Amino acid sequence: MSAIDRLRVLSRPSRLMAATVVGLSIAGIALAADTSSPEDRVRALLKTRLPKTAISAIDCGKVGGLCEITAGDNLFYVDSGARYLVIGRVYDMQTRQDITAARLLEMNPDMLVGSAARANAGAAGGEEDAPQRLAAAPTRQALPATPAKARKLSLSGLSQDGAIVWGNPAGQTVTVFTDFRCGYCRALTAVLKDMNLRVIERPISVLGSRDVADRVYCAKNREAALHAAYAGEPLKAGPACNTSGLDANEAFAHRHGLNGTPVIVRSDGAVLEGYRPRAFLEQWLRETQS
Repeated sequence: MSAIDRLRVLSRPSRLMAATVVGLSIAGIALAADTSSPEDRVRALLKTRLPKTAISAIDCGKVGGLCEITAGDNLFYVDSGARYLVIGRVYDMQTRQDITAARLLEMNPDMLVGSAARANAGAAGGEEDAPQRLAAAPTRQALPATPAKARKLSLSGLSQDGAIVWGNPAGQTVTVFTDFRCGYCRALTAVLKDMNLRVIERPISVLGSRDVADRVYCAKNREAALHAAYAGEPLKAGPACNTSGLDANEAFAHRHGLNGTPVIVRSDGAVLEGYRPRAFLEQWLRETQS
């Protein structure tokens, strides 16, 4: 082998190493340049895949593996690559909260949560613009254009029996008719707890939760038992107690047409049916002081 050939052989690793270094440098530059957030990347992809949909907000940190997309009055989900579009309700089985419903009510407390299945059915058909129409399909149902007259409810016919009082003794008082198997009641309880209110909770068995209500009401520490019940923790059966107050709650609810939960009653008797986010409740409670 001549000296020139030996030089060529020896130079091959050097050329390979140089090419490798250059390749890694380019890759490093590309990685360093991609500092955009997951939300920014999804937004860019959606501009291409849903060009007619005006995206209001994107949150990729709320639900693992999915990005929550707000488009005006509509709510849907996509994966991190914005390939799959999901229309439906996301339910957290650990906290037992309907995440989609809570978010819709935060977006507009004056709207009723509608059926996502209806939107899916309406967008079926396989046309090329199906994803576009799915994203535009309403995920809620509007209330009537003419608002109903504000309802008032007198609680004077109810005794202290059947009430579970918790929260801040010096706080503003609200009375809530609830069911321990109601996800919206669970979410509302967490909101009321953070608002530092005095809550008079009156359980009614809309979803077959009377056995849970009996255990909470007969517990030595009713407040602790109440929060444990909402958290899905098992409640040990303690000594039996007089639960006629719970019967009175249910009879009162039946007489006044309280067929769902939660129902919130302000100190002046104003009634609010269903879950509402904190900002709405704070404004609603201020109205009784004006």
